[in-house]
Amino acid sequence: MGGCLSSWHPIPCNTFTYLGPGKYSRKIIPNFVEKSGIMLGDNLKYLREIKKISQQQAAIDLGLPRTTLGDYERNHTEPSVDMLAKIARYFNVGLDDLLLHKMDQIDPSRLADRDLKILAITVDSQNRQNIELVDTKAEAGYLEAFQDPQYLRQLPRMYIPKLPQGSYRAFEIRGDSMLPIESGSLVIGQYVEKINEIKNDHLYILIHKTEGVVFKRLKVLKEKKEIQLTSDNPAYEAYTVPFGQIGEIWQYKAHLGFGDPKLALDRLADERITDIQKKVNQIYKKTIKS
Repeated sequence: MGGCLSSWHPIPCNTFTYLGPGKYSRKIIPNFVEKSGIMLGDNLKYLREIKKISQQQAAIDLGLPRTTLGDYERNHTEPSVDMLAKIARYFNVGLDDLLLHKMDQIDPSRLADRDLKILAITVDSQNRQNIELVDTKAEAGYLEAFQDPQYLRQLPRMYIPKLPQGSYRAFEIRGDSMLPIESGSLVIGQYVEKINEIKNDHLYILIHKTEGVVFKRLKVLKEKKEIQLTSDNPAYEAYTVPFGQIGEIWQYKAHLGFGDPKLALDRLADERITDIQKKVNQIYKKTIKS
């Protein structure tokens, strides 16, 4: 069983680990860090400044002593490969940009159009990507370790024939915000590499860095650098999430339900009637007051 970090296809990871568009291996990355150390330190400081994050807060979020992060920024210490991946995920940038480009010369609005993150995958004995299942019990662990192939190997796997080529993952959803897709259904999504690939008002599974697995219709608000999340159940209001709070995005492709679809539709109809009654009451109260 193999495991690797990849944004597009499986690679045998006993000899090579893919870490983004530059395809760096574990042996190659330290050389890049050494050659572009000044660039890395400057980029870390720049990213903190534009995102208005203090050095202390960034160190806490990354699980580092503040002095260690300070050493990274002053180019006194080189991060490990795992820490580089964590930093790239934290600031939502690609390793190419972090290591090889002066980020203060890149239009910040363009950063959102680059790789969303570094995707961890596992492969089977025939070098085919597995479809790992993230159920509700595994959700908390997934938020902490979704970039760790060792963690992904511990998740249950499923196989669905006739899926187009790509990277897929299955998530168990809870709640009634997306009826008629019921709570407890397994939703299969295809990995989205870039935010600008999102099709507005389509279904996606979004991995929020603090709220966890969220299944909604998405709309990109590019000027605000946010994504609007809307439920199919009108009883729930839409809300927005900043780009920086997004860990992963998976486009909905299929789902497995375990309940009676008619009961789910009846429940949705009841909730819509309740929502209409609530709005009528609000209008009535406003009319009485005026």
